[in-house]
Amino acid sequence: MIVVAIIAIIAAVAIPKLITAKISANENAAIATLRSIAAAQQQLQASAAIDTDADGGGEFGFFGELAGADPVRVFTSGGATIGSTPGDVLDPTYLTPQFGNVVTDGSDGVSQRQGYYYKMWLPDAATSASPPTIAGIAEAGTGGNPGTLPDPDNSEIIWCCYAWPVQVTKTGNRAFFINEEGEVLSTTNREGGTGVGQVYNAFDDVPTCYAAYSVASDMGSTPALAQMGFTAQDANIWTPVGN
Repeated sequence: MIVVAIIAIIAAVAIPKLITAKISANENAAIATLRSIAAAQQQLQASAAIDTDADGGGEFGFFGELAGADPVRVFTSGGATIGSTPGDVLDPTYLTPQFGNVVTDGSDGVSQRQGYYYKMWLPDAATSASPPTIAGIAEAGTGGNPGTLPDPDNSEIIWCCYAWPVQVTKTGNRAFFINEEGEVLSTTNREGGTGVGQVYNAFDDVPTCYAAYSVASDMGSTPALAQMGFTAQDANIWTPVGN
């Protein structure tokens, strides 16, 4: 009985520390992964491997395209379209093949890595409103391009990606955001925490394209950094992570 009691005490102390260590490791990995995604997008854009309007300006891509799992968008005389397999698949790729294992979150495609889900958004054409807004287009649920393709011009300059826990408080706490500016932002993502409007967890609560932006329905707007006085669309406080 004494041995059992000692084991129970050790477990009660050790298990929470192990979970905390795992969460910290997963969050650090998510930050590093987002930076790798940003580097991959820069390399893809610079290579002009995707140039659906044939203007010489490269465009950003979805996970399926970056990882070589799905054909990229291509230019045709009839307009932009999805390329063929295998002729229009990136080789070499800009992300590891694992990112091509895209699953659906119930409506769009996401990739999973080390306790976090990742969701990529590319831009639609700007609206005719004044001022104009730019809607986001998510990856297809099976990976690669959905039926509506991103806008060629805006895709040369805009993209964003979110990362959030597969199981909040178990695989991670914070949620993260990055876009073409290359700075990783985070929000505490804890129920009842200070400055938490929306808690992102698994596929129960998935970030919208505009969650971390300052203007509704506009991924061309400024990310809502709290210290700049902006209010994020999800009512969370988003701040830059340390280097």
